[in-house]
Amino acid sequence: MKKIFKLLAFILIAILPFSTTAFANKDNSIKSLVALGDSIPYGYNLSKNNNSPSRFSYPYLIGNDANLHVKDLGIPGWRTTELLEALKTDQKFRQAVKHADYITLSIGSNDLLQALKAAQASSGGDPGLFMPLLQSEIQKRNIFGNIGEIILEIRTLTEAPIAVYNVYNPFQTDDPLHLVGSNILPIVNEGFDQLLINFTNVVIADAFTAFGEDQATYVIPGDIHPTINGQIKLAEIGLDAFGLH
Repeated sequence: MKKIFKLLAFILIAILPFSTTAFANKDNSIKSLVALGDSIPYGYNLSKNNNSPSRFSYPYLIGNDANLHVKDLGIPGWRTTELLEALKTDQKFRQAVKHADYITLSIGSNDLLQALKAAQASSGGDPGLFMPLLQSEIQKRNIFGNIGEIILEIRTLTEAPIAVYNVYNPFQTDDPLHLVGSNILPIVNEGFDQLLINFTNVVIADAFTAFGEDQATYVIPGDIHPTINGQIKLAEIGLDAFGLH
């Protein structure tokens, strides 16, 4: 409950015209959190516009609770290939990761959504064809191979702990795709578990279990992105994954 109250307090502070983060950043003794990924750590659709990462996104909530300086490098729409390329070639990304004390990684949702749509179209609604086609689409995109390479690239720069977020069910309970997500995503998320066996100091932040079947609370209606409550939940499991209690 303490974490929840602190995170809610941060949301109230974030609404004020001045942010306390700017002052905290001047203290060089404060450790840093770098958030890598797509529109989920970016906090997409939580603000009046999407010109910059939202202060309501889970990286900033983690930073407030654990007193960390946050660099949110989430990019809306990014897939695994784009993040991997940035880590290899973009000095902004490389320098941020090199100096990070903690790293969150949330990537692959856009790849999986594309694979899901492609499998649905190819299966023609035949449930017997859907799962093999989905597996084929995931393999075609090399999603988990790319995530493995992303972690390896991070490890060339830092040994900082990494919390990898798996995929929550983004579909509301009245959406026909909700049942598909409930049945398919536990199987897909096993890929994260199997992948991380090969790494040390890399842990899962289990977004799928955290959101459960409460999409009305955690997912924006008519959208696939987390609500503020959803971002609070993602922050909580990130804090737990890092042991920042």
